[in-house]
Amino acid sequence: MRTPKKRIQALAAAVAVTAVAFATLVAPAMAAVTVNGAGATFPYPLYTAWAGMYKTATGNKINYQGIGSGGGIAAIKNGTVQFGATDAPLAASDLSSSSLVQFPMTIGGVLPVVNLSGVSAGKLKLTGAVLADIYLGTITKWNDSRIKSLNPGVKLPGTKIVVVHRSDSSGTSFIFTSYLSAVSSTWASKVGANKLPSWPTGIGGKGNEGVAALVKQGSGRIGYVEYAYAKQSHLAWTQLKNKSGKWILPSLSTFQAAAKQASFASASQGFVAKMVNLGGSAWPITGPTYILVKKSNSNYTTINTMLKFFNWAYTNSSAKAKATALQYVNIPSKTVSAVKSMWHSQIKAGGKPAW
Repeated sequence: MRTPKKRIQALAAAVAVTAVAFATLVAPAMAAVTVNGAGATFPYPLYTAWAGMYKTATGNKINYQGIGSGGGIAAIKNGTVQFGATDAPLAASDLSSSSLVQFPMTIGGVLPVVNLSGVSAGKLKLTGAVLADIYLGTITKWNDSRIKSLNPGVKLPGTKIVVVHRSDSSGTSFIFTSYLSAVSSTWASKVGANKLPSWPTGIGGKGNEGVAALVKQGSGRIGYVEYAYAKQSHLAWTQLKNKSGKWILPSLSTFQAAAKQASFASASQGFVAKMVNLGGSAWPITGPTYILVKKSNSNYTTINTMLKFFNWAYTNSSAKAKATALQYVNIPSKTVSAVKSMWHSQIKAGGKPAW
């Protein structure tokens, strides 16, 4: 017969074994998951902010590297990440041949930014045609008559315009050159809309951050960056005349005005939407940025966690407020519903729907 002491020891041992077994059963479900993504620098400030918030809320890590849209497209096609990100949407044929799905994650504005002594943010005015000719190398001096006529009262130097552009394959460049193609037939015929165009003039920087840094380094420079980079770098952005002939300043409200005028294509067309060169109160260089995901994946837990993160970013009030605070426009709820329906029908992981 066991003594009371031995019975207590046996009970303690049984409890310990049960606790270990329970921990073994629940540990995989509770373990933190890491999801890897890479691509566009345009949404990088928002994606990294969201990733930090999501890790705090769930413990799961979203590791996003801003390497440019071209790099993101290559990474998802090569299978080195769970999702790619691009501001230049892939055509339906490319999505089909690569067995990818594409959906919009947020919307933002691309801003021409300048470094001119005495010229503060929003003070300089440019039309699309003048901006195109600056990037074509046709307008080479800041006191060119075409710039002066748009800016009476602004002291413009007679110095050379130093054009700054992206050196890497870039969705921001695609949005910017799509706009230039829309407002300048010369640009459209000679250069066109491209992630990595043959720039007629200028110096190149890698990523939005690289362009911002180069513009900031020297007086007389002009570049183009997503709004958050202009604000963080304390660069002076320009006004632009939109399709309605209105002088527009970049802001959340003018980005929203562009987004409201655009409609997203169907899931089979990759939810493509064009938001450049619009009228009304729209900022004329606005665009969505997209996520790319493989249709067939092996690890259900990782892909399901990834989709839960995207759903959280779409629907969580704090996530939406963070996007607004950084001057990004949230995707309309109707489009979000269509996206989630596509997730369920087209994204598989471990042989079953990942959503």
